[in-house]
Amino acid sequence: MAFGWIDEAAERRGRAGLTRTLRPRPADSPLLDLASNDYLGLARHPEVTGAAARAAAVWGAGATGSRLVTGTTELHTELERELAAFCGFEAALVLSSGYAANLAAVTALAPHGSLLVSDTGNHASLIDGCRLARGTTRVVGHADPEAVAKALGTHEGPAVAVSDTVFSVDGDAAPVAALAAACREHGAGLILDDAHGLGVLGPGGRGAVRAAGLAGADDVVATVTLSKSLGSQGGAVLGPARVIGHLVNTARTFIFDTGLAPAAAGAALGALRLLRREPWRAERAREVAAGLHARLTAAGLDAVRPDAAVVSVRAPSPEEAVRWSADCRTAGLAVGCFRPPSVPDGISRLRLTARADLSGDLVDRAVRVISETRP
Repeated sequence: MAFGWIDEAAERRGRAGLTRTLRPRPADSPLLDLASNDYLGLARHPEVTGAAARAAAVWGAGATGSRLVTGTTELHTELERELAAFCGFEAALVLSSGYAANLAAVTALAPHGSLLVSDTGNHASLIDGCRLARGTTRVVGHADPEAVAKALGTHEGPAVAVSDTVFSVDGDAAPVAALAAACREHGAGLILDDAHGLGVLGPGGRGAVRAAGLAGADDVVATVTLSKSLGSQGGAVLGPARVIGHLVNTARTFIFDTGLAPAAAGAALGALRLLRREPWRAERAREVAAGLHARLTAAGLDAVRPDAAVVSVRAPSPEEAVRWSADCRTAGLAVGCFRPPSVPDGISRLRLTARADLSGDLVDRAVRVISETRP
């Protein structure tokens, strides 16, 4: 039977407790949300939703085509200009998702014969970019600049190291400055996915790359998503103008994909301008994350100290992680549940995301629910 292997795969997932299901949420969900990536609480902010509505009214519901045909509006170029300036880069290129942005950057900057050095904890989009690139990939230990330098030292020719700035599973930060030093020692480029750094780290939320003093360097390219701190949708590549020009001409996820919907571009621009006026939101998100960690640890839970806005609480097994997450939901709290194969180390977790708009009382409530439902 065609696709008969799918049923066998489903059975294996079921036995291992790894079956995933879609759970549509209502617009007025009563749950306390510590599962989304809305770090600054901007997804429903009136200025952001208003900007989305105005953009849709002016430009229409969709971009109508690829960016190189009809999909580039004045709104897209305005967003790119302000995003690049905010983060400290010469130029930016907006794509339909952060995933597409990572695929674009990695595949376009790793020609045939090149070496890609990838952190073992990298996001799936970076991993897939390495798989699609025409170079050879070496996977090295987590957050290990010495391993990166050693791998680069074995190769002659074009090379690039690829890493998240903040890893999405545990929320730990990469040694960005040390990675840049390792790359420069061997004449390699550096691609940094700042999806979880933008809006949370750096001066006024300008990101981990800006915080490390690497923004605007001619050998550093950053990618960001518009769907986390900016509460919208889409992604962007930031870097030197000549690199962005190269992507416009070679990156398949840019050339052949429909442009970002105007409403999403408008929302992201509105959120970016709001963050520029209210830089305290970045610091507040970090404060909430630190408070969550301190309270969870005091309650005897195995929580990982956050470097940004992600707080991870380790669970005994995939089955117990699923049950724990479900019990939290029953008690009125939405949390993320990460388990293999989403976690490279095989350790299942509850994944909590701090938000700048969470009060101390809500943090206390979340910790109480997590503690009372622990396996």
